[in-house]
Amino acid sequence: MSLFGFLVLLLIAAICGGIGQSISGYSFGGCLISAGVGFIGAILGKWIASELGLPELWTIQIDGSPFPIIWSIIGAALFTAILGALLQGRKQVN
Repeated sequence: MSLFGFLVLLLIAAICGGIGQSISGYSFGGCLISAGVGFIGAILGKWIASELGLPELWTIQIDGSPFPIIWSIIGAALFTAILGALLQGRKQVN
């Protein structure tokens, strides 16, 4: 994968992660955290889709690597909802 392809993939993952965080109602950080959540969401969403036998919806090819947009958003929303539920009880004391 080229550097330009990786940067485009990072941008798309950040957008998908941000949308997923918005859907779930939790936000854990800035753009790089959203990109990480987008990548984890893509892995989680693609795994869920394959386990349930669902088709890949709206996949973008970047330098020959497929990136599932819809499953990334769904996976990111699920991932942030689970993290938000687990971390909700932990509050920082100033």
